[in-house]
Amino acid sequence: MNTTASFETDRASRYLKALCHHFGRKVDAKCDETAGWVQFPFGRCDLKAGVDKLELTASADDQRQLTQVVKIVTSHLERFAFREDPKLEWASSEATPNHS
Repeated sequence: MNTTASFETDRASRYLKALCHHFGRKVDAKCDETAGWVQFPFGRCDLKAGVDKLELTASADDQRQLTQVVKIVTSHLERFAFREDPKLEWASSEATPNHS
């Protein structure tokens, strides 16, 4: 199961790196300036940073686990980007994220 959200910001790369580095203290995570991922025990979040947008794709095996990924990623992004007050609207996605 997948769901996606995006956040319009000119600090997309900064937030991508902050999320990956923060979560990387406890779980597997990897990123560069424009893409990254976080692998939780219950699911995964893939991130892409554009010039003016951060795109997030959460994936998990079932709805309960997907909700957990979404809740954790959303709460941390809201904390890191509190000055911009991100309001993420997650939408179901049929596409499978690229796990490269």
